[in-house]
Amino acid sequence: MRRPAGSASLDAAGVTDPQLRADLLECRALHAEHGKTYFLATALLPPSKRPWVWALYGFARYADEFVDSLTDPDPDALVAWSDGFLASLDGRERPSEPVGRAMLATVRRWDLSLGTVTAFLDSMRADITTTHYPTYADLQQYMYGSANVIGLQMLPVLQPLPGAEAEAAHRAELLGEAFQMSNFVRDVGEDLDRGRTYLPDEDLAAHGVDRELLLHGRRSGALDRRVVELLRFEVARTREVYREAEPGIALLHPTSRDSIRCAFELYGGILGAVEDAGYRVLDQRVSVPLPRRLAVALPALGRARAARREMTRWRALAA
Repeated sequence: MRRPAGSASLDAAGVTDPQLRADLLECRALHAEHGKTYFLATALLPPSKRPWVWALYGFARYADEFVDSLTDPDPDALVAWSDGFLASLDGRERPSEPVGRAMLATVRRWDLSLGTVTAFLDSMRADITTTHYPTYADLQQYMYGSANVIGLQMLPVLQPLPGAEAEAAHRAELLGEAFQMSNFVRDVGEDLDRGRTYLPDEDLAAHGVDRELLLHGRRSGALDRRVVELLRFEVARTREVYREAEPGIALLHPTSRDSIRCAFELYGGILGAVEDAGYRVLDQRVSVPLPRRLAVALPALGRARAARREMTRWRALAA
């Protein structure tokens, strides 16, 4: 009988409990379906690390869907679910669904900061009532919980180099912010459908843009030059965040670097795709073309495998 995809990674991670294996595979399915770019990058990690990344992604996606679904949002369910998960962290309850159980196991396995989990859920709850952000500093407070802490949660799995933990954490936060801003730039139109704008009000005002102009573009497909200038500004600022984050890749364990480099280039490529589409993000969704994704991922896969072989050789020599 053929084993489910991902079973070898679970074996490598030492996961033997049947329930936890099933829970992690549920997270893997969420990751594969909804996070194709990041799932591709995760495949470059050593098999023993992949299940924990599935759990982190699955948890974030599961929570996000309560408030971001365009067809069936359920903010009350988010509140109840997040309260239940927080109760599980101190042993008062046990998660009743696969994603929560997988995340709880990941928190315990890697001794993740509970503060990062709380901050993430706080940002998800903010989406229930907050529809815009006056300044970039206000948006950064939101992104700390929605994105920066994901980088911090990933860091123990990726293994920063000894002595570089603090600097690696700072760069990981910046990379999370850059990824999030790339999504915000790409998803302006879809977020309008959700009743939200994540591009700061101060940026809109500085370029002569308001929500009505964005909504007009969403409905009509018209692209005002002021919107183009706004998006050009956001792309340039986000690229600067990527530049600040990039040195953190070299601070990771050699077997993690190619995965994060791949994610770095593919998420950064979203900004290039926006430019190539003439900044038409109000009435369509842009993406990094498959040939470009493969051109980044395939060489990275070769380097990642070589890094794992080298680490195996050094361990054998040390033994």
